Amino acid sequence: MRFTSEDHARVAAAIAKAEANTSGEIFCVVARQVSAYREVSLGWAAAAALLVPLALIPFGFNGEWLSFGGWEAGHDPAASAQTARALTAYALVQATVFVAVFLLILIPPLRRMLTPPALRRDRVRRAALQQFLAHGVHVTKARTGVLIFAAMEDHRVEVIADEAIHSCVAPEVWAEAALALTRSLKQERPVEGFEQAVALCGQVLAERFPPRPADVNEVPDRLVVI
Repeated sequence: MRFTSEDHARVAAAIAKAEANTSGEIFCVVARQVSAYREVSLGWAAAAALLVPLALIPFGFNGEWLSFGGWEAGHDPAASAQTARALTAYALVQATVFVAVFLLILIPPLRRMLTPPALRRDRVRRAALQQFLAHGVHVTKARTGVLIFAAMEDHRVEVIADEAIHSCVAPEVWAEAALALTRSLKQERPVEGFEQAVALCGQVLAERFPPRPADVNEVPDRLVVI
C-alpha cells in the first residue's frame, strides 16, 4: 500500500486540525512489517520435516527408490546397505520438506495465518512502543502525546497514549479510534482511517487537555511510513 504526497498532506492537515483545540500531540506511523517471524517459519519447517517422513512409513517408504532399479545382493551383508539407503532417503525427505515449508511460510498471508495471535500482538505492540519513544512522543511537556500505529502486514492497529492521558481516559476511547482505522484499512482507505482516528483522539484531548497559553507544537504533524 503506497502513500502519496497528497496522502501525507491530508494526514498532516487532520493532525493540525485536531491539535488546534488541545495541548495534546498526535503522531501517526505506518509500518509495512514489524517482524520477519523467522522463528515461526523455522518452527513449522522443523515440525513438518520431523513428521512428514514418519507419516510416509505406513505407505512403504523405506528408501528402495534410491537403488534406481539396480541389482541387489540377497544375503545378510546387504541389510546394512539397505539400512543406510533408508536413512539417506529419510534425510533427503526431511531436508526437502524443511526447505519447502520454510519458503512457503515466508508468504505473508500464510505466515500471518500460522503465527500465534499472541506473538503478533506482542511484536506489534513492541514496535509501536519503539516508535513512540523514537519520535519523542513521550517527552511532551505535559505528557499528552498519542501515537496511532498501523502494522500493515500484521493487520493490527495500536493507539498508545502517554502517562497523563492514559491515567484519565478509558481504554475504550482508544479502542474506538483503533477500530475506525482498522475498518478503513480493510476497505483499503488508509488515509480516511487515519483522518477518522486522529479526529477521535483530538476530541478526547480537547475535552481533557485544552490549549495552553503560548502553546507550541512539540511533535511534528506528519505521517511516518517505515
